[in-house]
Amino acid sequence: MIDDISGRLGHYMDLLSTRQKLVASNIANVDTPGYTAKDIDFQFEYLSLTQGSPPNVIDTPGLKARSDGNNVDMDREARLLAENAIRFNVASNLIRARMRLIKSAISEGK
Repeated sequence: MIDDISGRLGHYMDLLSTRQKLVASNIANVDTPGYTAKDIDFQFEYLSLTQGSPPNVIDTPGLKARSDGNNVDMDREARLLAENAIRFNVASNLIRARMRLIKSAISEGK
């Protein structure tokens, strides 16, 4: 990437992409007996952003399991999809603004 800030934003977008896949997997397995919902450990997320580590995927704690052992909560998953979309949109807007700033600096330097 161009600089450290853009690199961190890019890594953050990678984390959001991973979370999107996890939420999609949770939704796809809503009727799978014994399936436990997965998510990214957001306490670990800051460490991942600063060190470029892969995300720490965990079984989501605190969700009530149904009689078949599945604990996917569709309301929670829908909320996570919306939250993730907002975060991704903000990050992509920040990267676009950063690229415009760099392009402007290059253009003015000619």
